[in-house]
Amino acid sequence: MNIIISNNTGKPIYEQITDQVKSLIIRGELVPGEQIPSMRVLAKKLHISVITVQRAYEDLQRDGFIETTIGRGSFISGQNIDFVLEEKQKQLEEYLQKAVKVAREIGVDEGKIIQLVRIFYEEVGEE
Repeated sequence: MNIIISNNTGKPIYEQITDQVKSLIIRGELVPGEQIPSMRVLAKKLHISVITVQRAYEDLQRDGFIETTIGRGSFISGQNIDFVLEEKQKQLEEYLQKAVKVAREIGVDEGKIIQLVRIFYEEVGEE
């Protein structure tokens, strides 16, 4: 599980961990039943407080993404993947609606919007 923490974002570290784990689950890089690192191991790897990782794991457990068993560890549950995918798609649609509205306001035609989306899609895929 490769988590990257950035100090240049306004997002708290525990949220960065939570968001990245959810993203790994959605992309299928973490699968149901797979064990994730213990809180101590992840905290040590990321050079952060165990309390920060604990908060992230508690949020992931509350949202149904992981299951934690005392003595065994934390595992991917996969219960809410469909819900998260639906929420992300809804978010995407809202962003696209805003982009189209702005494009119409400034006279950008449909072909140019599609061309820009393709360019951005390719750029993000290269990151």
